[in-house]
Amino acid sequence: QSAPWCGRGSGGDETSRAERRHPSMESLALLSAKPGLSLRAGPRLPLPRLRATRASLSTASSSRPAALQAPLLSSRAPSSQDAVLGYGLLKRRISAGVSCSAAAAAAAAVPPAQPEVKKFLGVGLPTLKKIVPLGLMFFCILFNYTILRDTKDVLVVTAKGSSAEIIPFLKTWVNLPMAIGFMLAYSKLSDVLSREALFYTVIFPFIAFFGLFGFVLYPLRDAIHPTALADKLLAALGPSFLGPVAILRIWSFCLFYVMAELWGSVVVSVLFWGFANQITTVDEAKEFYPLFGLGANIALIFSGRTVKYFSNLRKTMGPGVDGWEVSLKGMMGIVVLLGLVITSIYWGVNKLVLNDPSLPKSDHKKKKNKPKLSMKESMKVLISSKYVRDLATLVVAYGISINLVEVTWKSKLKAQFPSPNEYSSFMGDFSTATGIATFTMMLLGRIIFQRFGWGVAAMITPTVLLVTGVGFFSLILFGQPLTPLLATWGMTPLLAAVYVGALQNIFSKSAKYSLFDPCKEMAYIPLDGDMKLKGKAAIDVVCNPLGKSGGALIQQFLILIFGSLANSTPYLGGILLVIVLAWLGAARSLDKQFSSLAKEDLRKEMSKEKVETAAPKEPESATDVLVEQSNGTENSPSDSSPAQ
Repeated sequence: QSAPWCGRGSGGDETSRAERRHPSMESLALLSAKPGLSLRAGPRLPLPRLRATRASLSTASSSRPAALQAPLLSSRAPSSQDAVLGYGLLKRRISAGVSCSAAAAAAAAVPPAQPEVKKFLGVGLPTLKKIVPLGLMFFCILFNYTILRDTKDVLVVTAKGSSAEIIPFLKTWVNLPMAIGFMLAYSKLSDVLSREALFYTVIFPFIAFFGLFGFVLYPLRDAIHPTALADKLLAALGPSFLGPVAILRIWSFCLFYVMAELWGSVVVSVLFWGFANQITTVDEAKEFYPLFGLGANIALIFSGRTVKYFSNLRKTMGPGVDGWEVSLKGMMGIVVLLGLVITSIYWGVNKLVLNDPSLPKSDHKKKKNKPKLSMKESMKVLISSKYVRDLATLVVAYGISINLVEVTWKSKLKAQFPSPNEYSSFMGDFSTATGIATFTMMLLGRIIFQRFGWGVAAMITPTVLLVTGVGFFSLILFGQPLTPLLATWGMTPLLAAVYVGALQNIFSKSAKYSLFDPCKEMAYIPLDGDMKLKGKAAIDVVCNPLGKSGGALIQQFLILIFGSLANSTPYLGGILLVIVLAWLGAARSLDKQFSSLAKEDLRKEMSKEKVETAAPKEPESATDVLVEQSNGTENSPSDSSPAQ
């Protein structure tokens, strides 16, 4: 039976009669590939003979050489048997390389089915083994950070011989150098220590310091602080140097301030996110990282309630007891306890979870090296592009505006709540309100972008800062005429200014995560590849540090000139007004450029799709449409009824 198939000529009568008696390999391949195939014309093949022939040929075909597995029809004309079985469809399938042996090989190559992964709430249990501990770690880290952030302000602002004027000097001359020194030390340690050892080496000093401060350093504050020396320096230098001298006067409080700031940048950004990025896959990160952000605000809410509780303990104590010391010991005890919980979770994940072979492995690819621009090169990029300049204005204006308002607000907060317990209690409420506002804004941010677009979202933050800023500074500078009106509401101009400043700070923190950061990152998208990388690098090198330190430098300059932060308040209000107006102008200009570039990209994509649609497509192989060829013509299946 193989002789006619291998060596028949161009369709003689004897060959055709032989093919009618014994179906060819081509016919059998077609019928086996299409079990439900019915013949369009001509006599039907006897089914018993077909089964026998298929059985014999399936055995014989397995012994043939690979070169003879697929029939070669391209070298011959259609025969009468082909007219019966459909030469057009047969030739298409053969040209695609579809044969019985190829189908069998493809079936053999299919990997065995993997066992189904157990799921809980739609998430695989192996993934939950990593995500749940990471979520608990993140909650504990941010719970601690809220306590530390509120406590550091209470310590340095309400201490004797200090005020909110210390904050700009503290951020510039103490916090920044220690942050740089820590990162240099961290880089050196990362070269000699393992990943686990590095984590413990970094976090245990934080835990030990906060425990030591609450139970040793603060109770001994009068003995370790050089109060007499600070008084002599202040008398010699004048009241303008109250802030710098206060750093020496309350050095242990300033050290606590710096360690609390470093907890946010080191433990949160470096340790936690570094660990999370190492053990999670890209798909897991896309699904669960946004939930971590929402969980962070929940931690903020509960942590604020904790600060409020410990701050109000003073009301239950008798006279002569340092209520703030008791509150501080309680809060630092929680910080130490949760710090040990964080390290325990980290140990458990490394020892008990990551060694499980069923876990999905992280699939992070090596990132392309981003351009590292010098200060001079960064300035060139900023000057050369109006788009990048407007984006840089947004970043710098945000950093300066937040700093200018925050320090002035904290000075008024001390005037309203001079007691550490009262100040801390208010900060607990402030943290809870910030968590609720941020949680809500993160849910509303997507709706704002979808309904109103990038421009409206980008202008909401400066607009609200402008309105609340005008109200805040107006209450400070021109609040006396409003005293009778505010008294009907049970408030003084000072208390009203504290509340308005609190609203401004709450919104600024919530808007940063829900509106400002997404707007900033979206603005890079329409840029071409080179400008996108260089523009982002330039903003990271110049604008981020300038925005963070610009407000502090402005305040230091004004304090040294006018003698105090209170005397500088009118000028700070004027500077804030100019900066926010420049911010609004840059956002409006950037919106026009962003929309233009986005429309241009859309037109390019649409034209590209039209070109791809107009391009001729290759005919699909292994088509399921049966095409009959008879006397050189093709007929649709609807033109003839199937054989009965």
